[in-house]
Amino acid sequence: MISGKYVLMFRFDTRQWAVGLISVLALLASMSVAQAQQPKVVAVMAIVDHPALNAIRQGVEDELKALGWENGKNFRLHYQSAQGNTATAGQIARKFSGDKVDVIVAIATPTAQAAAAVTKTIPVVFSAVTDPIAAKLVKDWKPSGTNVTGVSDRLPLAAQVDLLLKVKPGAKRVGYVYSPGEANSTSMLKELKAELSKRGMNVVEAAAPRTVDIPHAAKSLVGKVDVIYTTTDNNVVSAYESMVRVAVEAKIPLVAADVDSVKRGAVAALGMNNHEMGRQAGKIVDRILRGTPPGAIAPETSQGVSLVVNPRAAERQGLKLSDALMKEAAQIVN
Repeated sequence: MISGKYVLMFRFDTRQWAVGLISVLALLASMSVAQAQQPKVVAVMAIVDHPALNAIRQGVEDELKALGWENGKNFRLHYQSAQGNTATAGQIARKFSGDKVDVIVAIATPTAQAAAAVTKTIPVVFSAVTDPIAAKLVKDWKPSGTNVTGVSDRLPLAAQVDLLLKVKPGAKRVGYVYSPGEANSTSMLKELKAELSKRGMNVVEAAAPRTVDIPHAAKSLVGKVDVIYTTTDNNVVSAYESMVRVAVEAKIPLVAADVDSVKRGAVAALGMNNHEMGRQAGKIVDRILRGTPPGAIAPETSQGVSLVVNPRAAERQGLKLSDALMKEAAQIVN
């Protein structure tokens, strides 16, 4: 038989335990609410600052704002450029991974590779990656099941060669300045060789491992080519004015895959709208922030291409654009 004294003590301890449990549950609930109220963090990294990549970054920011994400309120956006240095890109990627950001937006292949190498858990959304399969970011164009997805700027190559021939009818030798360390550029070189060979044309390649090598590589093509074609190679695009100077001096037309390069002196470009590509990537970021796993989102290609021409640049590079080509253009830059 239990005395009244001990029964009273048992009841007292039970009440204390219940009060303690309620306090713990309340604390956990408040912590969950606080975590839920923490603003999301989106970290954007680019291999270098140049007009095309800057337009993509702006597109990402504009789309997120349009979808209700206000920087400084319900999310925070951080940006860093590697200034053309792949080692720096790795450092930035490691910092963002260590900060445990919610999404990393990696603009251009080297930064996407750096981000994918340092984390297998934080979502990585790439943009301005021509061949994400060759870059080993994804296995194919299906949902990856990993932490990586994004938007490719891959272009129909046959249409690019058509443009070369519209700018320079009868061209046989196509100059190609590229960075051998950039997967996009080496992959495109192989495809360009195959496409040109179908038409009895050939590539004259000039490797430029660093930005400072671009002028020398371009000059090495003088007297050897009928036209120079530039892709979205970031080394080349970041030093585009040096390419233009060689084209003007040697009277060799310069045709680009990047429409923003036309404002900088290319004769013509059939390419993606970089700002819209950024907005497309922004839509993917929004889906991830709202709970969709990145591995459930298939990589996309940028939607739509437009022809931009620069007749004044054409004259400086020794030719006149045909009336037919001028009529095809969605935009004429002077």
